[in-house]
Amino acid sequence: MEIFLNVIVPVLIIAVIAAIFAFCLSYLGDKLAVDRDARIDDIERNLAGANCGGCGYAGCSQFAEALFKGEAQLSRCNPTSPENKKNIAKILGMSVGESVATVAVVHCAGGNRAEDKYSYQGFGDCQSAELLAGGSKACDYGCMGLCTCVRACPNNCIAICKDTGASKVDRDECISCGACVAACPKKIIGRIPVTAKVYIACSNTTKGKEVAKVCKVGCIACGKCERVCPKGAIALSNNLAAIDYTKCIGCMKCASECPRHCIQPIGDGVRLLEKIMAAKEKAKEKAKEAANAATEKQKQDDENQ
Repeated sequence: MEIFLNVIVPVLIIAVIAAIFAFCLSYLGDKLAVDRDARIDDIERNLAGANCGGCGYAGCSQFAEALFKGEAQLSRCNPTSPENKKNIAKILGMSVGESVATVAVVHCAGGNRAEDKYSYQGFGDCQSAELLAGGSKACDYGCMGLCTCVRACPNNCIAICKDTGASKVDRDECISCGACVAACPKKIIGRIPVTAKVYIACSNTTKGKEVAKVCKVGCIACGKCERVCPKGAIALSNNLAAIDYTKCIGCMKCASECPRHCIQPIGDGVRLLEKIMAAKEKAKEKAKEAANAATEKQKQDDENQ
């Protein structure tokens, strides 16, 4: 009897209370349920599902709802494939324009080749460092290499380059979600067409003399790239080289001639630039050998006389 009163009765009471709560929740759930249009779920199923936040929303579910309500543009989701975007457009009864696949790039290659204003000893984050005199770099547009973009990337495709100390994106892994673009306090990460072979690895718009003081690889607006481009695809704008990718043929002349090496190859451009630079070195060696041979011949002619 004592066991019944002390154990079984309390268990029965708890079970009855739980049953009452379950019934109430079920009843109220039906009564207070908010109707959700099935098309929202269809839209979400066609999204990339990265939940990266690059679109400005907390996740794909929230973005799908915003699309359905007409509060967001489909173009804000880069990871979603063109085919799936067409499916979403059909669901929404709208047309979708042809979009160009993109990849993120860091428009800075300075890193440890750029001067420091001070040695940052605080919490290891770019956003924190930015609060202190605009960051640790003497260049106001320089990558601090404190991993804010690295932590923001949902696909682990951006890292700090060991050689330069600046952030660099893995082109093959990047889904172009825009999370790193939004997270960077310097706003030096952008997107370029995935077919691009070169990009400008500098964001400094001050005069060349000032750039040279703070960075060894910053663009000094010398204009050489503009002069050698056969298609007029690169031009100076606000003391900084800018590429028009609708004209660029990826010949790599700009990258091979840049005295500051701030026009960087990407994708297929890496091998192409290596070949061009190797050919230039070979031509230099041949010219040197020819000059030496000519000098030697002149000496011999002088001796014979």
